[in-house]
Amino acid sequence: MINNPNNSEPELKQKAVLICIQYPDMDKNEAAIHLSELENLVDTMGAVTVKTIIVPLKKRSPKFFVGSGKAEEVADIADELDAELIIFDNELSPAQQRNLEELSDKCVIDRQEVILDIFAGRAKTREAVLQVGLARMEYSLPRLTRAWTHLSRQKGGTKGTRGEGETQLEVDRRIVLRKITRLEKELIKVRQHRKTLRKQRSSVPIPTGAIVGYTNAGKSSLLNTLSGADAFVEDKLFATLDPTTRKVTLPEGQKILLTDTVGFIRKLPHNLVDAFRSTLEETVLADFLILVLDISHSEVEEQYRVTMEVLEELGAGDKPMIVIFNKIDLIKKPFESNNIESNHPDALYISTKTEEGLGALYKKIEELLNRDKHIMTVSIPADRYDLISMIHREGNILEEEYIDTGSIIKARVPVKIYNKLKGYITNDY
Repeated sequence: MINNPNNSEPELKQKAVLICIQYPDMDKNEAAIHLSELENLVDTMGAVTVKTIIVPLKKRSPKFFVGSGKAEEVADIADELDAELIIFDNELSPAQQRNLEELSDKCVIDRQEVILDIFAGRAKTREAVLQVGLARMEYSLPRLTRAWTHLSRQKGGTKGTRGEGETQLEVDRRIVLRKITRLEKELIKVRQHRKTLRKQRSSVPIPTGAIVGYTNAGKSSLLNTLSGADAFVEDKLFATLDPTTRKVTLPEGQKILLTDTVGFIRKLPHNLVDAFRSTLEETVLADFLILVLDISHSEVEEQYRVTMEVLEELGAGDKPMIVIFNKIDLIKKPFESNNIESNHPDALYISTKTEEGLGALYKKIEELLNRDKHIMTVSIPADRYDLISMIHREGNILEEEYIDTGSIIKARVPVKIYNKLKGYITNDY
């Protein structure tokens, strides 16, 4: 009998119980929203949620994070539902994870570990693989005494070694520290290569933009629509991690480079922000940003706030920015019901699916790029081909005519080029 992989049994997903802490300053609806986002993350990771629990808490317990009674209750629920995973939306200390695992005999992880797991499975480029590997090693180092080796698994939580003594722990520590050192050295080389590529790209004066926003807001879809590219798109959180850059030609003929960056999320682990800092430098080095928001999401304003916080942390908060609300095909008009238009009076409203509003976006990009430029007509002698080449290289040609004595060019150019060509101007607009 010939084995057909298409007829094989589908892999069973691990069952997970999700816990979200509701502090006194948080209402139950906000906690439910946090849980919903965690559930989406868990689905992206490849597990299935069988129970969600909101735990009101005034002060965290140093032993279990929650009280001992609630910890035992959660462990019992996980047993009853045959769940292999207990996942906290809040960050757990290594000791709390270890104590909860010993109590429940389950693999206990937190939101940070879920995100690390997703990133590890979706990183493609050498730099992203190294960055995620480094973040995972740094995360696992203080947790080597845990009873579960979640970070070493491909899919699912696997019971690991337990109680092999201090000697084995020291060996494990040395192994992890050596891996961290090796990854850091490799990353230095990769980042130097990226830096060289950026220098080469910047030597060609073409405007650059970065598409930023909350994960799953439609950034990759926007890049595909504007450039005609085929960047990977999936209706899941963190569908793409590696930056994708494509050339886009605006209606007036001007060319720009647009980069789709990794999506942001609330409670994004700081070590991942640091790990992906070189990738996210695309946002810092870009001439402008396009901030994409999902208008159909109930927490769109919160997502805007989170995105702006991350941009500030990266040092890109003061960049020229175009704010667009995507997925207008999913909601009814007008949009006043959630005060979006009043809160964002300069924002644009588009649908990458129906392409509604893209004309306004093109126009907005052109206005942004051209606001510090001059339109002029110049007469360039035939022996000053260097000036003609400079206009083509750094300006936007609107009209060009070749005559016996040289070239008549109407172009939109930056101020520095305008100043260099003042002696050849025949018409200034």
